[in-house]
Amino acid sequence: MVNLAVDINGYTLKNPVMTASGTFGFGEEYEDFIDIDALGGIVVKGTTREHREGNPYPRMAETPSGMLNAVGLQNKGVEHFASNIYPRIKHYDTGIFVNVSGSTIEDYVATAERINELDHIPGIELNISCPNVKEGGMSFGVHCPSAIAVTEAVRKVYKKHMMVKLSPNVTDVTDIAKGVEGAGADSVSLINTLLGMAIDAEKRKPLLSTITGGLSGPAVKPVALRMVWQVYNAVKVPVIGMGGIMNATDAIEFMLAGATAIQVGTGNFVDPTMTIKILDGIKDYMERHKINDVNELIGGMHV
Repeated sequence: MVNLAVDINGYTLKNPVMTASGTFGFGEEYEDFIDIDALGGIVVKGTTREHREGNPYPRMAETPSGMLNAVGLQNKGVEHFASNIYPRIKHYDTGIFVNVSGSTIEDYVATAERINELDHIPGIELNISCPNVKEGGMSFGVHCPSAIAVTEAVRKVYKKHMMVKLSPNVTDVTDIAKGVEGAGADSVSLINTLLGMAIDAEKRKPLLSTITGGLSGPAVKPVALRMVWQVYNAVKVPVIGMGGIMNATDAIEFMLAGATAIQVGTGNFVDPTMTIKILDGIKDYMERHKINDVNELIGGMHV
């Protein structure tokens, strides 16, 4: 028997395979395809203080080896989640994390406070890639003082595991990682999507209504892998890696670069059973390499 359990700063995941926010709904949508309880954890879609309609269509576009999205955090608000969604998913025997988003620090705090009341939600993933409306629309996550401020504010009201999701659209991701670590993050997850765009040459128009959007999928993997390695070597809190993970080899590469756990995102759209295939692939890799404890992989790259 091999040990697949990993510890993310006091919270134990039964295995390192998680799902990424915005690609797995609330878990229910995948029940026909996989056993949700087999996963280490799920991160449910972005939740905000109030109802949000999201951006106008079109808001998704395929690109070579990836996809662009500009959904705009469409959701019915945290109260709807707490009253209607939570009762339907709280029975899952896996770590349920809620991706918390906002336009102001007050939004983040109010949303986190409400989720803190939900007994079967062991953690949140703080999405600091949102535009800060009080600072002219600059993302909280690309400006170190803003990233620290929102993390500190949420830390004061949120008493369980706080994972902070880092933006790759920065000059030095380690500065932000160290900043949120000092502000109380229990772990960091990265990368969020890279800013990109696509154009329809025949129509001479952008493919997204918002012109630019978030690039995800295999195209971003080398960038994500590099940033995970950099952050792993810069902070003491656990790192959760994501960005173009499509198979077990990808997942293992992220762990060797320093990730304690990984999240599968765009891959869920390609194959709704991908998370289970990745988990099985990790087990197979461990057996072939005679590894008894998955924790031996974390940061195990030979340099």
